[in-house]
Amino acid sequence: MSDVLARAYEGLVYIDANGMLAPRLATEWYANDDATVWTFKIREGVPFHNGHILTARDVAYSFNRVLDPAIDTPVRAVLGIMKQVTAPDDTTAVFELNAPHADFPLLLADYRALVIEEGSADTIEQTGNGTGPFRLDTLDIEGVTVMTAFDDYWMGRPGHARVEIYPIPDAIAVRQAALAGQIDTYSATTAEIPLFDPRQFEVRNIRTGGWEGFVMRTDTPPFDNVKVRRALRVVADRQEMIDLVLGPDGGTIACDSPVWPGDQYYLEMDCPQDIELARQLLAEAGYPDGITVDLYFSNLSQTWATLAQVYQQQAAQAGITVNLNMTSADGYWSDVWMVEAFTMTSWGERPADQILNEGWRSGADWNETYWNRPDFDDLLDRARSALDFDERKELFGQAQRMLWEEGGTLIPYFTNSVLIINRAVNMPDFGYGNTLWHLVTVNR
Repeated sequence: MSDVLARAYEGLVYIDANGMLAPRLATEWYANDDATVWTFKIREGVPFHNGHILTARDVAYSFNRVLDPAIDTPVRAVLGIMKQVTAPDDTTAVFELNAPHADFPLLLADYRALVIEEGSADTIEQTGNGTGPFRLDTLDIEGVTVMTAFDDYWMGRPGHARVEIYPIPDAIAVRQAALAGQIDTYSATTAEIPLFDPRQFEVRNIRTGGWEGFVMRTDTPPFDNVKVRRALRVVADRQEMIDLVLGPDGGTIACDSPVWPGDQYYLEMDCPQDIELARQLLAEAGYPDGITVDLYFSNLSQTWATLAQVYQQQAAQAGITVNLNMTSADGYWSDVWMVEAFTMTSWGERPADQILNEGWRSGADWNETYWNRPDFDDLLDRARSALDFDERKELFGQAQRMLWEEGGTLIPYFTNSVLIINRAVNMPDFGYGNTLWHLVTVNR
């Protein structure tokens, strides 16, 4: 569904190909002296698919919904700092915050921070009535969803007349469909690149902040013991994982922090494999003869099974037995992830403030490790309120260091985004999420 929404709806801002914040439905923005009020000027003359013209009232309606406690939305963990959004005139939207936030516009680049028409909340998925380049013709989550070009799109008519979106839950089936020319784009690993004939396929390899890894519930034994968690993390040989799972130049080492090297608040750390430290930590935690854990994953990702096997072999060196449990892709995110005590996960690239609040703030909907640390939350709050960049960087750095020392997520690497594109089509950059939805453009 995220791929449908991304083509039908738009946000105020976005992150461009150079990693910089850029205008979309907003043309400019500025803050008051203490960064508690942000004003956005809204682009004029932008039509919704139904012909209505975008105004600041639509913007206020869209973001005030995030604050509605009756609406269950994980983006509230990111945008909950908002107090209210008002529209003093048709081209001005004013965001009042509960606390100073010097980087607030970055939060609005979230892929879910989309602008909808005032009063349309109950129909957004069914109608697709946004301002985006494609309008929704047929929605079929289990079949073929069809979208057609929006002729009156404010940036000009899209280059493709029609897009068909197929849900393919099995990673191997997706690859076979791509090799057979049945779909036009495929998210691959660098190890898979040789499978695709360069005469037929184009390869785009871009370093990103997307990552995958292992999740330990910090509220569940034995993972409620910080020494067990750290032992399970320091056994990882991260470069070997990249080489064996992603292939040459397939990723960049991560030290269990989700903040990637391209982020302004990235903290550089060293995290070498340390088998002796892992054994020592386990002994101190009451497991002198080693420990056995059950790891759950599925074939939603083409790399999870291989990564799990590599980790199993590395962990065994420290007396850690990892039982691998392959589950069905159907229902993984609802029945396994955030349910079982030790699972696998993957996330798309997000700015530091967003990912740390969304993934680790106490009580956040997607706090997958059930991390509950008031002192960590305080670091995030202080970083948001700090108007001095160096102070913010120091506070975000302390938060990342805390995750490396005590957290429940093993993040071995940041993945490169390898997109295989059939040369029969000219594929523009729409920005692809971490899903296994793939595109077929009909007018080749």
